[in-house]
Amino acid sequence: MTTLNSLGLPKAPADTRVVVAMSGGVDSSVVAALLKDQGYDVVGITLQLYDHGAALAKKGACCAGQDIHDARRVAEAMGFAHYVLDYENAFREAVIDEFADAYLAGATPVPCIRCNERVKFKDLMATARELEADCMATGHYIQRKLGPLGPELHSAADASRDQSYFLFSTTPEQLAFLRFPLGHLASKAETRALAARYGLSVADKPDSQDICFVPNGNYAAVIEKLRPGAADPGEIVDLQGNLRGTHQGVIHYTVGQRRGLGLGGLGDPLYVVKLDPATR
Repeated sequence: MTTLNSLGLPKAPADTRVVVAMSGGVDSSVVAALLKDQGYDVVGITLQLYDHGAALAKKGACCAGQDIHDARRVAEAMGFAHYVLDYENAFREAVIDEFADAYLAGATPVPCIRCNERVKFKDLMATARELEADCMATGHYIQRKLGPLGPELHSAADASRDQSYFLFSTTPEQLAFLRFPLGHLASKAETRALAARYGLSVADKPDSQDICFVPNGNYAAVIEKLRPGAADPGEIVDLQGNLRGTHQGVIHYTVGQRRGLGLGGLGDPLYVVKLDPATR
């Protein structure tokens, strides 16, 4: 019987090339360091996804500015190759433009899903194969398990860190090539303990919270810049067509929203049940 390595491949770690998608955060940095420590042929790749100048002044994001520098420092410290690829145009076309258009259509998009689907697990994976990698590893908190029909996507062991929602569209073919070394950990504390063990400069780096290309979480300002006029005011009407108030642009609201409508003092709580972008 052929012996499999820790990544489930029938090769010695030293003969197994792994491309690690490195955002510059602690999670992907630990993945790279862990695999390098286990003897794998690690190649780190960081994608520059949006404007470098804007990113330098923004904290708590990934894939630009300081985060690229942090990923490079980890690679240097652990002694493996690291490359930065300019994916700004691809990211703009595949993620940012759709994000803006979805809001204009009255939807509430989740750009991280599209980024994984159309950039990281498509273009980056193709690059990994060009580099003759045997697999690609990421810092996502999900588990990949082998089922009767092949690789399956499972929730992370730590439910509070689970990211399977963001990867629901991952295909079986992609899963066959992907690995998620952190998915079995019981908590984020274990990840940070590993970072400290390897002496990584990002061991105490805060988690990113905002959408990476949205400064300070103000997505409406980004959409207005991308699509001028998107924040034009309009009317708030009830289901009977009665005027209840005015708003400052449908992009500020989402179906189910209760707070922030500016309609206080009316007794019963009111909720957004529909958005009509055509008439604002």
